[in-house]
Amino acid sequence: MAKSSLHAQRQAEQLESPEDELAIPEPFGEESGDPLEESGCTMDTSEDEIEESVAEDIQRFEESFEGINKRYRLINRVGEGTFSTVYKAEDLEYNKYENRWDIDERESRKWASPPGHRKKTNRPHYVAIKKIYVTSSPMRIFNELELLHDLKNSNSVCPLITAFRHLDQVVAVLPYCQHRDFRDYYRDMTIPEMRRYFRSLFTALHSVHEKKILHRDIKPTNFLYNTELERGVLVDFGLAEREGTDWHPCACTLTPEERRYRTTHSVWAQTQDRPSCYPKNDTRPSRRANRAGTRGFRAPEVLLKCTQQNTSIDIWSAGVILLTLLSRRFPFFHSADDIDALLEITALFGRKKMKETALLHGQVFETNIPSYTENGHSLEKIILWCTNRNTKDEVTGLKKELDDEEKEAVQFLYRLLECDPAKRITAEEALRHPFITKAYEDGEGDEDLELVDA
Repeated sequence: MAKSSLHAQRQAEQLESPEDELAIPEPFGEESGDPLEESGCTMDTSEDEIEESVAEDIQRFEESFEGINKRYRLINRVGEGTFSTVYKAEDLEYNKYENRWDIDERESRKWASPPGHRKKTNRPHYVAIKKIYVTSSPMRIFNELELLHDLKNSNSVCPLITAFRHLDQVVAVLPYCQHRDFRDYYRDMTIPEMRRYFRSLFTALHSVHEKKILHRDIKPTNFLYNTELERGVLVDFGLAEREGTDWHPCACTLTPEERRYRTTHSVWAQTQDRPSCYPKNDTRPSRRANRAGTRGFRAPEVLLKCTQQNTSIDIWSAGVILLTLLSRRFPFFHSADDIDALLEITALFGRKKMKETALLHGQVFETNIPSYTENGHSLEKIILWCTNRNTKDEVTGLKKELDDEEKEAVQFLYRLLECDPAKRITAEEALRHPFITKAYEDGEGDEDLELVDA
């Protein structure tokens, strides 16, 4: 029976023998919801009749949170995740405050009649109320609110309007963003539409990364995209953190010469000709690193327990979204744990690439599964397989190929799904990549992407 194992290699010459498999429970980091399950929990809803269970949930919320129904009229439950529930609500005190966050109001004023000719309207103004579960740690809640406050003037990032606390309950009030469920359009999105989608997504990521913040949970359900306005907003900073939080030295920050020296002089390298073995009593400390995120969207360095993760982990997750759109498969990766996730990546990039990536972070990757090739498969071939174009054309007898626009998208995808985080493209560089810049050509880039005034 084929088996797979990932052994941790200690840095420098202290390494004595491979560490136990990474399948042990990881106490550090939090698991976001399954992407397929969460897609059904995020909806763009109107004031149509709501389910009885949702109405009961809203009633319980209003009864437990004193005074919430005096400020807001709760309408429906529009999102439900691992750490919070989101409700659509009407802001009853909208006119008492300055609402610079309201982009829809600014747009309507831009095309309105002159001040003296305007008619007074009492149209409702909607917000999203995020009820953070009491099981969340106070520090995690404070961290999320603090980061949202720091990002309040950032392009394409959902800003924090205000926050309230009642006893042990905390709610954050955010703009309500009209959007479509990702599952409704990912199979039909054209390449030009993908360009505009990722122009908006990388505008948000550039704003976040510019402030040295890692989102840590980039996925379709956390990027609310309006296909009509071709504008999206990045939401849910519950797992976000500042770059450098709880960092410890990792081999990936060493020079290639230093890393090569440590690898060749390690006990692991000196025992390659011996049968694989495990120490009876391993006294080495376990390696701890933040693994927060969603299965299927975690970057290789997160799975390999890199202790100096940076903003490039969000770029990998964005690459998985692009791979999903090009392959028409959602979710593309559907692993049960970190070992399966590494093997799914190995199926694409091959054993050689994964061994190199593991050594980059002071780890050792080994697998004897025969179906995994040494060099993996090209992303072009993967996309052709997934879209049933892996056979010859019946008329010409030639192999089917990607069209020119798809090839350009794949070249961009290679820059996003780079296993070495140091070589991975940044959000700023992505916005200058030809795949994105072509979204501004032929009248595609006239819309204003800003969510709030900078």
